[in-house]
Amino acid sequence: MMVSNKVCENGGECVGLLPATNDDHGGVIVDIEEAMDAKVFVTLLRDSISTWRQQGKKGIWIKLPIGLVNLVEPTVKEGFRYHHAEPTYLMLVRWIPETTDTIPANASHRVGIGAIVLNDKREILKELLNLQGENINEAAVREVKEETGIDTKFLEILAFRQAHKVFFQKSDLFFICMMHPLSSDIKKQDLEIEAAQWMPFEEYAAQPVAQDHQLYKYIAELCLAKEQGDYTGLSPVPITSIFHKDLSYLYLNSRHLNQSLVSSDQF
Repeated sequence: MMVSNKVCENGGECVGLLPATNDDHGGVIVDIEEAMDAKVFVTLLRDSISTWRQQGKKGIWIKLPIGLVNLVEPTVKEGFRYHHAEPTYLMLVRWIPETTDTIPANASHRVGIGAIVLNDKREILKELLNLQGENINEAAVREVKEETGIDTKFLEILAFRQAHKVFFQKSDLFFICMMHPLSSDIKKQDLEIEAAQWMPFEEYAAQPVAQDHQLYKYIAELCLAKEQGDYTGLSPVPITSIFHKDLSYLYLNSRHLNQSLVSSDQF
């Protein structure tokens, strides 16, 4: 969604803002396409930062084409740092609030998780998580705990989606994971999520978003199939190899494997 490029204070003087769009994590992305005088740019940037801070925005991403290198130095002087560079542009970032900077490091791809926590009362707790340099199963348990206060046991990857050229032209991997709750009292992390609640599965499945959006519709169908015992996902098995000395995980369907190889009580 495009952010307004002009803000007026109580009917008074309007302040110009840099053209920007909201990202999915409470920040803004500034995409400068046309040449601009450095002094004009700095004035707009300062006014924009002030406005976005008042609006509660978090990270600011500024995408500068290589033809606008004259704006790099003034941007850095305003507190921005380099994030990554591609053949046609340079990306700079800045964290606004006085909280821990959660802007992810540059990568060739992005990994996300749909953590589906289903309890014995057929109530569902669903969280969307971003991973940064962690194993899927371990990160899912940690993130759910940090954001909702719920302790969980990782069960399986039910399915995953791959999309190309999504996040700044990077590949996007999204894993739908089934988890079992070990506690029930929600303690929401206000800085990360807007709402968290246990919802009856039937109520979740009946929501318009679960009916109209293919991804959420599949999530509901996968949860139902898993609960009824008609579906087996991919469970993590710890491994080492000659190519990767550190512990990693192979995700597989263990139903027909030799159970001496796969221990079901590791997680």
